[in-house]
Amino acid sequence: MRNRKKLPKGWDEKRIKMVLAHYEAQTEEDAVAEDESVFKDKSQTMMEVPVRLVPVVREIIARDEAGRRGRVSTRRKTK
Repeated sequence: MRNRKKLPKGWDEKRIKMVLAHYEAQTEEDAVAEDESVFKDKSQTMMEVPVRLVPVVREIIARDEAGRRGRVSTRRKTK
């Protein structure tokens, strides 16, 4: 883990080891419960997106989050 150029911003070797230790120590039952808890959040959804569209979806999400921070709605009004 010497090449820090490939780590995401804010990540270091200590953080990687901490996350790895968490998941290595996790029981299968706890892993399933963690996965299932994601689907209980009604403010978000999971969907399959073609790989070629991922950059577009990320841009839409980034604009939405920026709008929320600036308290500007980026959603289109529907009739």
